[in-house]
Amino acid sequence: MDGNFRFALAWFSNIAVSLSVLQVFKYLKNIIQLPLFISLLLIAFFGSFSTTILLSFTPENFTYTLFLLTLFNHYSAIKLKKEEKIPALALAFSGITIGGLTVTNIVKVFIPVAFEKGLFKSWKKFGNAVFRGFFTCICFILLYLNRIDFKYENIFSKTNEQYEKFSNVNSTPIWDMILSYFFGGNILFSNFIVRDKHNMKGYDYKGIVMDVYSSWIPYIFIAVLLVLIFWSYYKNFRNKLVQVLMISFLFDIVIHCILRFGLHTSYIYGGHFAFVYALLLGWLFYSYKDSPKILSLLFAVFSIMFAYLVTNNYLRMTEFFWFLNTYY
Repeated sequence: MDGNFRFALAWFSNIAVSLSVLQVFKYLKNIIQLPLFISLLLIAFFGSFSTTILLSFTPENFTYTLFLLTLFNHYSAIKLKKEEKIPALALAFSGITIGGLTVTNIVKVFIPVAFEKGLFKSWKKFGNAVFRGFFTCICFILLYLNRIDFKYENIFSKTNEQYEKFSNVNSTPIWDMILSYFFGGNILFSNFIVRDKHNMKGYDYKGIVMDVYSSWIPYIFIAVLLVLIFWSYYKNFRNKLVQVLMISFLFDIVIHCILRFGLHTSYIYGGHFAFVYALLLGWLFYSYKDSPKILSLLFAVFSIMFAYLVTNNYLRMTEFFWFLNTYY
């Protein structure tokens, strides 16, 4: 395609990521009800993530998955906060759009339903939830089978093929891939490596890939961030909105870290869960709104992390643009 077409695709990506950032901001401001300054700081933090930067100019399904997941999380949080159920059509639409981009993400659509008020205390409400879930699954399955011309046997072969392609990598220790790619690569850019690539059809080109971290500082950064995230979860354990976010995040951890599906390339899947960091940090600030000393400590730690994040990712992006100018 010509340059104008690619330029339009990049703008669509940019708009989708911008709308995702907006949904995260609305969640922080309207659902958690944080002060404007803290909400803006968390948004700046999220906007500086490597995933957010990369997806803002990359025509990928992860770009639109990020927008749809942030939109659905905000919408479902509104419903749960008002103690209302998610309508069947809204649930089906969410399942089709989110699951249509990445099949496994359809599970995340059903998580908020499990936290609707009185669901397990009333057979009527439970039956209604089952009906909505069944209706969503039927709609999704029919559309999915229609897309593959009802050749359902291809599902298992393709799934196994993808698993073999993206999971059999033994050159890097698993713990390092988990920290550098899954938890870290979505936030902090690591070292870039320039490699000779080809498209299996005789076309050779220069490619750039992310390596594991070469310094101890990024590992400390990720460790501190994870401590803050799980601290937030512990502090807000009884909060059903926090449970929805964490269960969704744990689902990605199981797929990529335990089942090892695409673990060595999971930094590109950040659109599936990167926004959870900002939201859980928001809940952590909220839980200590009446504790000035702890709030000051959190703010100090977060400010240092934010400064390092911006500096690191800015320097890595200058390397990325050097690569573009040199080879393209």
